[in-house]
Amino acid sequence: MNIGYARVSTGLQNLDLQKDSLKKYNCEKIFTDHMSGSKRERPGLKSAIEFSRPGDTIVVWRLDRLGRNMEDLINIVNSLNNKGVSFHSLQENITMDKSSSTGQLMFHLFAAFAEFERNLILERSAAGREAARARGRLGGRPEKFSEQDVKLLKTLVESGTPIKSIADSWGVSRTTIYRYINKKI
Repeated sequence: MNIGYARVSTGLQNLDLQKDSLKKYNCEKIFTDHMSGSKRERPGLKSAIEFSRPGDTIVVWRLDRLGRNMEDLINIVNSLNNKGVSFHSLQENITMDKSSSTGQLMFHLFAAFAEFERNLILERSAAGREAARARGRLGGRPEKFSEQDVKLLKTLVESGTPIKSIADSWGVSRTTIYRYINKKI
């Protein structure tokens, strides 16, 4: 039996492309996750592995849907092989099982490339943040209140106005008010 596994990192992303490809490959059952591939505990993947029986094949749309780093990918595929379950990636068109030394070689090569690509993305992101900092952009969420606003908040608190009233009138939480009045200007 072909068992599909599809994963997207966020709730905003869509599983349709992956599910359509898995159905086209004749996957009889498809398990899904909406979470990062770096998470070790993925309920959909766990269910797919538990559902599988010797002779079955776990199918993913692309190798990086199974895991983010080479160690994780290798551990998952090896545990599948120990269970008598093979693994197939549609985009890379590789099937991995213990009976095929070529399949094992290709799997390790593609896993290494997937991890390399992920590391390049992380390096580029870090370089972009560093370049932005050099130009004076700090990133992060912008401050809610200006220095003038904070002075006014402190004056209101010192005059005895309840924090809840201040928070309600400014449209923020009490925690936000406390954070700003305790901030040094």
